[in-house]
Amino acid sequence: MNKIAFFLLLMVPAIAFSGEFDAPWKDPKVALVIDPYYANAIDWDKLKTEPRVVAIIHKATIGTKKLDPGYRARKEEARKRGYLWGSYHWGVAGQPEKQADFYIDTVKPEPDELIALDLEDAQSKTLMNVDEAILFVDRVKARTGRYPVLYTNHSSAKLIAARYKNSVFSKTPLWYARFKSKVTDFPRGVWPTYTLWQFSSELLPQMPISGTKPDMDINVFNGSSEQLKVAWPFTKTAP
Repeated sequence: MNKIAFFLLLMVPAIAFSGEFDAPWKDPKVALVIDPYYANAIDWDKLKTEPRVVAIIHKATIGTKKLDPGYRARKEEARKRGYLWGSYHWGVAGQPEKQADFYIDTVKPEPDELIALDLEDAQSKTLMNVDEAILFVDRVKARTGRYPVLYTNHSSAKLIAARYKNSVFSKTPLWYARFKSKVTDFPRGVWPTYTLWQFSSELLPQMPISGTKPDMDINVFNGSSEQLKVAWPFTKTAP
């Protein structure tokens, strides 16, 4: 495999599964990822009976001061049980670079840990907006040498695809939030496809995962479990 092909695999694993945008979680070959916060219950022994769940991305920080109270204990348990680990920062309005510093200084990500920004609404006045997100991403890159994964919903991804085609977002793997089983209007332009697709949550449960309750956020990876293990944490630099 040449260097360019290897880099593309790591950054955007666009695997051409037949159901890429049509309930891909029904394909027994694809990998699943859960993303809890402290209030989501996990029965670890039962969770292990679903072998497709190979990674966990936990809510870590909010703004410039708040740490999810369940983060550290969950990380210790998940790593002990062999799960790939990641964290995300919930962005709020104001001081995006300070938020990035707080996130990085708090989680102290190891090279094998996924890092991500939760951009809930790109046009929000109370949560982090798209222009602040650019400053956050740039700060994380400066601090860590890596671009974070970007979590965002359909409307925000659509806005970014339309207005920010040549921005830093083209370097942030997409974690796409869309609670429906089939997507026919994926907003291409910045991203050719998703890396992770959050398809199930308390808003619209699509499927149960052993060891969790219906309020658990569940994501499908655009590839198999083995491909996920190779690509994780999606932010490796090109060799």
